[in-house]
Amino acid sequence: MKILIVEDDPDLLDVTAYSLRRERFAVIEATDGVQALHRWKVDRPDLIVLDLGLPRHDGFEVLERVREKDLTPVLVLSGRGSEQDIVRAFGLGADDYVSKPFAAKQLALRIRAILRRASVEPLEQSEPTLEIGDLRIDPEIQEVTWAGRYIRLTPIEFRIFNLLAMHAGRIVTTSRLLAYVWGYEGGDQNALRTHLSHVRTKLQLRIFGGSITGTPGVGYRFELPRAGSAAGPAMPASTAEPAATFVPAAS
Repeated sequence: MKILIVEDDPDLLDVTAYSLRRERFAVIEATDGVQALHRWKVDRPDLIVLDLGLPRHDGFEVLERVREKDLTPVLVLSGRGSEQDIVRAFGLGADDYVSKPFAAKQLALRIRAILRRASVEPLEQSEPTLEIGDLRIDPEIQEVTWAGRYIRLTPIEFRIFNLLAMHAGRIVTTSRLLAYVWGYEGGDQNALRTHLSHVRTKLQLRIFGGSITGTPGVGYRFELPRAGSAAGPAMPASTAEPAATFVPAAS
């Protein structure tokens, strides 16, 4: 697997590149944003390890430009640990966020987890379309529509919401969400909460009804609005959650 490391500190770049080569990754190096975008276009890495504090296009701009073109996995590796920076990185489509200082072994494990998830996504995209009332989720093209509204989600946000919607009305445990989304147990619960906040905002649950609620120490549950609610598309009147319909993917 080919990894592009983008880091402007030459000593840290050398150490990170050395540690990943020892883990049998092929490593490409870049020291600023312009060089990073060039190497990404020319070398087509399997994953980008991206610092944020870069000259000539900072990491946020690099991430945004990559996401405008494709879904190359991006792991942000930064000394910036503020909630604002983490939220912004995930909002732009980062797959994971590791703060400096970091353990080389942990970095390699997280990279492998992202690559493992990316390698199985084409298989998962053959899953049938999910329809619950006016909600439609199409895994093949990673598209969500609700009452005629197209809802743009990042790949991670889509995976989170897809799993919650498949089990609408029931709690999905935190450990299951972490394993499904990041591909390993014991993932970053703070990152999960950040992505869930983005999903709630993009679905406009406060306006259209429905909810994603958490049970501390257990997990999260997605519920659609009931019939006769003040906001949102009406669901069938019933004491149970509306049944999910799976539409087979076109062959």
